[in-house]
Amino acid sequence: MILNQEQLSFFKVNGYLIVPKVMDSDLCAKARDLLWSTLPKETNIKREDPETHIGPFTGIDLEEDVTNLRQGYKWQLRSVGTDQLMIDLVYSDTLQQIAEDLLGKDSLVKPKVGGKTMGQHGAAWPGGPVDPALDNEGARGIYATLPYGVKEKESDFAHTDGHPFNLSLVGLIDEVLPDGGGFKVWPGSHKRLYPTFQMQYDQPRIAYYEHLPSYKGIIQSEAYEKQIRKVMEDTKPVDCFGSEGDVIFWHHRLAHMAGHNYSNKIRLAVLGDYIRTDLDENRSRPPQKNMWQDWSKELENASEVYSEKTARSQKLIDS
Repeated sequence: MILNQEQLSFFKVNGYLIVPKVMDSDLCAKARDLLWSTLPKETNIKREDPETHIGPFTGIDLEEDVTNLRQGYKWQLRSVGTDQLMIDLVYSDTLQQIAEDLLGKDSLVKPKVGGKTMGQHGAAWPGGPVDPALDNEGARGIYATLPYGVKEKESDFAHTDGHPFNLSLVGLIDEVLPDGGGFKVWPGSHKRLYPTFQMQYDQPRIAYYEHLPSYKGIIQSEAYEKQIRKVMEDTKPVDCFGSEGDVIFWHHRLAHMAGHNYSNKIRLAVLGDYIRTDLDENRSRPPQKNMWQDWSKELENASEVYSEKTARSQKLIDS
């Protein structure tokens, strides 16, 4: 195992775990190069000039194609999700071993180099998000957030992802500064939200019809809506900023958001999901009394005790 008992305990209690410096530095650099190479030749955003990085995207730099979306302050390059580079970076042997420490040995569906990528079918419903699980055989992609500049401060707003998966990661491919758009999580929310779903790994959806446009997308229970409001009221979110190569693993029912970027630096990250080979047979079952029965025995049996040092390393307590 790569993870120690305190790391297992911390994940079990809080639903996330920051593992520092576990992505290859050379691959991180190549991923950055890949992202920059997709801008138009006449782009207004000059890589070597940080003053041009402040959002939002304008003019020629705007792109509506959801496989390489550039809108507002968000830049989401999904078309590369099954490139060899992305598979080597997001699904390295080390990262898959960590995922197996949490989900169980030899339990993972393997990514497919050259396979189908996220976004090929567009949004999940008109005006909705792109479904990361729809035909995707690799990483979600490279996700960037431009600096907000003088944009007015915005409130945090937590959500949970609607597609079926077991475990996810956000990998920082460059340094992300505090309040710089790093991944933001509400610790412990996975335990509170898990029982509010009708299905433990999936969610019911309303199909979209042009002549019946009022209802579409994911259905949330009243219990979920009530509980996530409480989470936002009583739980202080953790800003998971960090160094190149740091990875944040997170539970599929954890409340989270992409952080607002009030720094002077673009936030660059790769996103990916891990799913167990038995996800399909388990995804429609109701939440279980033992929410860890589909995870590794080491995690299931882990205590819920960890040191202050671990809490500080995970940014749960300010250093």
